[in-house]
This record gives sequence, structure tokens and C-alpha cells, in this order.
Amino acid sequence: MKRKFLIVPLSALLIAAWGASQTTTQGVAGPPYTLTAEEAAAGWKLLFDGTNMDAWQNPAQMHPPGEAWSIEDGCLAAKPHPLITEDLVSKETYQDFELAFDWKISKGGNSGVKYRIQEMPILLAAEHQPHGVKFEDLVDAAIKDHVTNRSVIKPGERAQIYVVGFEYQLIDNGGHPDALRGPLYQSGSVYSIFPPARDVTRPVGQFNHSQLVLKGNHVEHWLNGEKVVDANLDSPQLKETLAKRWGKDSPVYNLLVNQPKKRCPISLQNHGDAVWFQAIKIRRL
Repeated sequence: MKRKFLIVPLSALLIAAWGASQTTTQGVAGPPYTLTAEEAAAGWKLLFDGTNMDAWQNPAQMHPPGEAWSIEDGCLAAKPHPLITEDLVSKETYQDFELAFDWKISKGGNSGVKYRIQEMPILLAAEHQPHGVKFEDLVDAAIKDHVTNRSVIKPGERAQIYVVGFEYQLIDNGGHPDALRGPLYQSGSVYSIFPPARDVTRPVGQFNHSQLVLKGNHVEHWLNGEKVVDANLDSPQLKETLAKRWGKDSPVYNLLVNQPKKRCPISLQNHGDAVWFQAIKIRRL
């Protein structure tokens, strides 16, 4: 039986106020960001106040250091084509939660927000990879070989830290080749698994407002005030889609189907393209 729960995201009730707070020329709220008294009473916590990365694992402070993320004009910004391509990962972990955030994608850009994260294998530079091997096989091999310690990356070496989890897709729907494959790969989708009900994105260069609600295996994706995904992360459709991409013998398939980790960080994806995040807040459910 499909489990249902009724949660009306607090941030959905604040859409009008959020829109009124935006500037008319750029659609950017002025930092520093704060919580209203009502949001604080409801349990919301800021994950970004427009000035620092205190809530996140800052790649620049790791060894070897990364350059994939910076703060620009009150936003967390992904740098295009960094030496180490990696997500910005939260310090705290979450099981059932509601996340609200604003995002703006670059023209032709691709990004996302990942949740229910299971592993973060490291893929080394192309010269270490056998020619012609599928990306999915590289990820599987890195997981099987437990290549998850950042120390395997030599200073100055290119690498990718791949986050195995579910993804709230953020993309230029009209300008990125992946999005042109269809709704499964467009903004608001659970990437490659559940499509959005419809395209409600704003034009590239403008900020969108998103909410993600996760309780148990029930997930909702909201985009600009509309619920675009209402699905279960243990559905037959999910298992079928994952099997088609990864194969049932894949460790990624088993991790995402069984989800042995329920309390997990969330991450902002660096997919090699510029993207900006602001007004990020979360509450536990």
C-alpha cells in the first residue's frame, strides 16, 4: 500500500513573501539571509547566510584542497571545470527533512541537489581509466575498491568525487543536451527516475525557488510554488529504472534500492557548470 502523509511546506506558504523580497532587476535577495520568527519557531535552520560556508565541508580546507566552490555576491557558486569536480556537502546529516533553496543555472548548465547519499567514490583523472569503459562501470569499480579517501588524489591531479544518491535535477531545460532527452532529465525531476509534472522553470539567468520534502521513502519536489514530483523511493519504477542504467549487480543499484544509510548529508552538485545557490534553509521533520 502506498504510504501517504500530508505536509504543506512552510516555505510554500511564504512564496508570495519570497517573491516580494526579490529585486526587480536581478531577482536576487539581498544578503545576509535571516529566518523570520515564524520560521525559527517552526524549526528552520539556515544552511547559508550569504557570507560563509560554516554549514558545509569546504573543499578549500581539505587535503588536497579543492576549488570547486566559492561565495559570490551572497551566493554559493560552483566553479566551471575545477581541478577536482566535487559537490559541496553539508556537515550535518538528515533523515526526514524539508529543504528550501533558491538557484540560478548558467546558460547550457547542469547541476542538482543530492540527498539520501550513500557513498562518494573518487574517480581519478582520465589517464588512470581504461579506454572505452562506461562511466557507470568506473563508479562501480571505485565503490568495490573502496576508493573513497581523498588522499588518493595527488596535488595538481584532476579527479571527480561522485556522489551516489538521489538528485533533484537543476538544468537549463532548453540548452543542455541532457535535458533535451526528455522530462526525466529536466529541472525538478528525480534525475532519470521520476519526471516533473510540468516545466515551471524561470528563464535562464533568473532565480528559481525549490523545496524538497523527504519523509521515509516518500519524496516531494516543489518548484516555484508547484509540486512537480510526488513519489516513493522504493517504488517498482525506481528499481526498474536503476536496473536499466546500472544493472542489478551494480553496487550503486543496491545502495539506492536498499538505502542502508537513512541519515545522510545533502550536497549541492558541481557538474562542471556555473550555478548559484542562495537562501538555503532546512528543518527536520
